[in-house]
Amino acid sequence: MAHTSESTKTKRITSNIFKGSIGNLIEWYDWYVYSAFAIYFSSQFFPEGDQTSQLLNTAAIFAVGFLMRPLGSLLMGRFADRYGRRSALSLSITIMASGSLIIACTPSYSSIGLLSPIILVFARLLQGISLGGEYGTSATYLSEMASSGRRGFYSSFQYVTLVAGQMVALGVQIILQSTLSEADMTSWGWRIPFVIGALGALSVLWLRRTMDESEQFSKMDSKARENAGTIKALLKHPKAVLTVIGLTLGGTVAFYTYTTYLQKFMVNSVGLDKGVVTWINFIALLIFVVLQPIAGMLSDRIGRRPLLISFGILGTLLTVPLFLMMKQTTSPVIAFILMTIGLIIVTGYTSINAIVKAELFPTEIRALGVGLPYGLTVAIFGGTAEFIALWFKSIGIESLFFFYVSACIAISFIVYWRMGESSKSSRIESELETKK
Repeated sequence: MAHTSESTKTKRITSNIFKGSIGNLIEWYDWYVYSAFAIYFSSQFFPEGDQTSQLLNTAAIFAVGFLMRPLGSLLMGRFADRYGRRSALSLSITIMASGSLIIACTPSYSSIGLLSPIILVFARLLQGISLGGEYGTSATYLSEMASSGRRGFYSSFQYVTLVAGQMVALGVQIILQSTLSEADMTSWGWRIPFVIGALGALSVLWLRRTMDESEQFSKMDSKARENAGTIKALLKHPKAVLTVIGLTLGGTVAFYTYTTYLQKFMVNSVGLDKGVVTWINFIALLIFVVLQPIAGMLSDRIGRRPLLISFGILGTLLTVPLFLMMKQTTSPVIAFILMTIGLIIVTGYTSINAIVKAELFPTEIRALGVGLPYGLTVAIFGGTAEFIALWFKSIGIESLFFFYVSACIAISFIVYWRMGESSKSSRIESELETKK
């Protein structure tokens, strides 16, 4: 009987993790489609100037979308801590679907003039709010739903699906590149992936409505519920807030550099063919996805801190050499190897950052505590990484960006070195023990 009960519990955990993760995949697919297809639609919204200036304009809107993520983290985090993780996740996927549908239907600059990029900005603002709420709520839900002793493994699926969303976007890009001409891609083909994203998000909405609520939220007492999701309650944990900011800084800059900007760097600076670069990114990201649960499982055995420290050291020392070597190569194979090395390094952060942050906060402010300081940091540093890189290139000193990334990782390394082992002082585990 006990075995049957344990088996049923495991199946429910797996089911809920899957439902939460697949929604996360669609959210990030919708977000990344913009970046993946910017090389095609940038001229539709910004017809003036050369390729670098057009990409600079679309990168600026990419950054503007990030500026809404702290607001999304605040609004959705408060909602999740007061009304439940499941309801918040359902709301976020609805907002994301709306943004994708708007972009898919927006006429080009040649049709409606300045109104075209204005509508594009509005749609990205909606998606920024959605994604800002998605991260903190999703990280909280996966961490709370996971079984004790396997939280690192289960929570790593946030980045599995996050990166898988980007891979699906690249997969759609590969299919469209092989079936449509470059002229068709630029004219109308780029709209197809946004339609796919909107439809996918609506279908996932049903899945999210059938998820179980987490035990930690369901068992939260009335006193905790009174202060749930408030800034006042969050400010009672200043060390945890500052820790989230510090450990996110280098990780988010490195992540967006290697997964978002690098595609444009290979085309615009290295000079590789767009189709070849898409395949390089797809295969490298596939390896990256496989590494996430392996590293998450490792953190359940040896702790979270050793992985963070390894990312801090290797990222600080090797980022500049990796980019300088890539800039000099003309070989797609070498470019792929260098990108893969970078992603292996970043895995030390991506695989466990969700659970580390969740373990720092009590249930009543966990979604807000994970999401808001993360959202602020990502908006300031992660969302601007691509824009800063393109700006350095536009003024002729592109290599300074590589040192900027390295410096950001070095700052986070100091935080990793000074922080304790979160799995040993986990608020998730201590609260469950108290409520038994």
